Amino acid sequence: MSELINNSTQRRRQLEDLIRRLHDGAPFEEVKADFERDFGSVAATEIADLEQALIREGMPVTEVQRLCDVHSAVFRGSIEEIHRPVDPTQVPGHPIHTLRRENEALEALIADRIRPHLEDYVGSRSQSALMALREDLTALARIDLHYSKKENLFFPFLEQYGITAPPQVMWGVDDEIREALRDIRSSLDSLEDRRQVLREKLETLLTRIDEMVFKEENILFPMMMETLKPGDWSVVASGIGEIGFFLIDGVPEWQPAGLTQDTPPAPVEASAGPDARIQMPSGQMSLEELTRVLDTLPLDITFVDADDTVRYFSQGNDRIFARTLSVLGRKVSNCHPPKSVHIVEQIVADFKSGRKDHEDFWIRMGERMVYIRYFAVRSPQGTYLGTLEVTQDIAPILELEGEKRLMS
Repeated sequence: MSELINNSTQRRRQLEDLIRRLHDGAPFEEVKADFERDFGSVAATEIADLEQALIREGMPVTEVQRLCDVHSAVFRGSIEEIHRPVDPTQVPGHPIHTLRRENEALEALIADRIRPHLEDYVGSRSQSALMALREDLTALARIDLHYSKKENLFFPFLEQYGITAPPQVMWGVDDEIREALRDIRSSLDSLEDRRQVLREKLETLLTRIDEMVFKEENILFPMMMETLKPGDWSVVASGIGEIGFFLIDGVPEWQPAGLTQDTPPAPVEASAGPDARIQMPSGQMSLEELTRVLDTLPLDITFVDADDTVRYFSQGNDRIFARTLSVLGRKVSNCHPPKSVHIVEQIVADFKSGRKDHEDFWIRMGERMVYIRYFAVRSPQGTYLGTLEVTQDIAPILELEGEKRLMS
């Protein structure tokens, strides 16, 4: 009889103790040795449950996030899903198959281009090597598309099924990776005389990216397969193309076979026929007319109701921030990175209390100047109905000069 821990309660307690020892600063190799001695493997769901338990018991999300890479490394090679046979995610077009292809392309980019060009630049100081490295990091920056698919398609469904801690932790690490990559790209020239510093920074970043690939492949993806129903996967698949692809071309259209009664209804469904008119105080339109008017506006609209639930977003051709149908019904606090949740909650609290009626922000995104405005939506009697987010690229407006009175 194996001496491995099999009792589920004791097993969880022992696993939690290992994570807490890491939190308290115990040597990594010591904890890893104890894990290998006491456990044969660990399921993805056990890791998720542990993270949620630690957060419920008071450990800050940011601290669990800090430990994310460490306990990922401790459990590396021991997660049961590594040994599973071929599954439906091997079918081209399946959302997980798509993200795995992106991970494979990411690993190739790092191994075949970034690391060789980094070593060439550090060793030779050639400008051609620097230009090649700059191009590589520009390609790597599109990893945002990969992470956005997790955050806007995968995480909403996990949250619906009560799995909240792993998405919070993973999103936080995603943002740290984004920020570190932005820092490296913006400081390439200033680090020209400190190439060893550049090497250390970039190697640290690449290690974190590698750890995230591991957590996706062996924790997130198996968790998704265990949790989501066929209808959920249909919604996820429909939103993949709206966000875009990272380092791969488009993917074939895919739908899960044999949708069952568990399939959720379409997120948006008109209650009246196509010819029905929607009466408003200042006129009326059909549902199609109203939808197309909102989608034609040169700005993006998102509405969050009085219960802080996302209820609507416009679907213009060139949205600034990705929105997919899976966001409908999601709590607004779960739609933002952990580091900015407190800002969102403060805006909503100010609107509900009547302290404010609007809040404005503006950020530079490449050539775009993005103007983000939040408005409290109230009834004529002043009752808070929700929050309207309006986002617009105002760069073309800022460039206007003089007057234009004639048609082009």
